[in-house]
Amino acid sequence: MGSLVIKQPARTDYVIALAGNPNTGKSTVFNALTGLNQHTGNWPGKTVLRAAGRFIHHGLTFKLIDLPGTYSLMANSVEEQLARDFLCFERPDATVVVLDATCMERNLNLALQVLETTPRVVLCVNLIDEAERKKIYIDYRALAVKLGVPVVPTSARNGTGLDRLVENISGVATGRIETKPYIIQYKEEIEEAVRRLEPKLKKLVGDAFNTRWLALRLLDKDQAVIAAVEQWLARQDDPAAGMAEVILA
Repeated sequence: MGSLVIKQPARTDYVIALAGNPNTGKSTVFNALTGLNQHTGNWPGKTVLRAAGRFIHHGLTFKLIDLPGTYSLMANSVEEQLARDFLCFERPDATVVVLDATCMERNLNLALQVLETTPRVVLCVNLIDEAERKKIYIDYRALAVKLGVPVVPTSARNGTGLDRLVENISGVATGRIETKPYIIQYKEEIEEAVRRLEPKLKKLVGDAFNTRWLALRLLDKDQAVIAAVEQWLARQDDPAAGMAEVILA
């Protein structure tokens, strides 16, 4: 985890998603990183507010998209669906998951779900000042080793840790920092079904989606994901098949 690759970035602009539970200080992180370089509007076709901003680091521009606060990516609400669809179908160059240092157990649920969708993740453990006051100790190094992605402690309202957060966002987005995300292992019958589905999905969508995540959503009979992938396939010049063929095979 965290090994560095010496190479120059091939691009100068990157899209970064900012995810997290409500009340983790996610908006404070967003405001601290983007300052006055931000604007708001609505997500297309939705009444939910969409905030976007940018920051520049070592000559590279990072566009930060503040996703709706959500406890999971199971799409049980409009906010969850918007967050999940952006992570899975817009494929940001990196995703920052903001966690509350005072209640890590609850917050890690979302973090693990994000790690299932993309390997390009930075965990921002915010509100460390409150955790210290409550005498909560977090082994950030051990957490980074276990989860296989950078873990950065911050107190966004005080500016603590933000420089290191930006460095890690840049590193993951440009590929200078390689991640090896922790993979949740399910019951053997589920894992066997995933192993059967993945080659078929790989043939169907190539590298456009995380096929393990997609296989799990198919096993859940997630109609929203199935419909979204069908729409994606319809936009391709020569779709090999539809999702129905994979499901029925």
